[in-house]
Amino acid sequence: MPGNNELLKQQARYISHEIRNQLSISDVYCEVLKKHLDKMNIQNDAILKAVSCIQKSSKLIGNSLLDLKSITNINPQIISLNRIIEESIELSKVYIFDKHINITCNLGNDVQVYIDENKLEACLLNVLKNAIEAIDLKGTISIETKTDNDTVKIIIANNGKPIPKKEQSEIFKDGHTTKPSGSGIGLYLSKINLQAQNADLKLIRSAKKETIFEISLQILHM
Repeated sequence: MPGNNELLKQQARYISHEIRNQLSISDVYCEVLKKHLDKMNIQNDAILKAVSCIQKSSKLIGNSLLDLKSITNINPQIISLNRIIEESIELSKVYIFDKHINITCNLGNDVQVYIDENKLEACLLNVLKNAIEAIDLKGTISIETKTDNDTVKIIIANNGKPIPKKEQSEIFKDGHTTKPSGSGIGLYLSKINLQAQNADLKLIRSAKKETIFEISLQILHM
């Protein structure tokens, strides 16, 4: 009989397999929907954007499931930073629901970075989702980039509820959460995945007026 660790590995593989099957169904029907719209000559940007978000989310989930096979599942590639930021902002808007949140974006000159695209996007989504959840009904979120020699910094700020002072040094620890329904995994995974790629995520400050997170990445010079 296999030991407990082996049983857990088997169960993880089985669950991953079944989830990936369901994701493939979702992706297929997204393609069917796009083909029907095209066949009927219907141009609906809202539907196409929703379909694109579903397919992108499915891809992110699929790549996360690969982590069940190996904790070192990192696949870096050369990517355009501004594109990833803009995609992440669009995906994050699904969390806004009926809130009135103004997201401003001030991106500097585009740079290339060598990093796992899905893990960077998952990190951006996590920080943006937390920012949205920190705002009760109305507020602002700003995203900007700044370059300094060989480093580019993504600065994400929001004017929602601040993180309690006693919690600020704990937020990147595995299992720590400030939310009643939180898992305490998102920021922890985001930080260790970036650190494994010579990048970092940190909290700059969180006070009554503003909470600021910073992601720092190495610029790839061609």
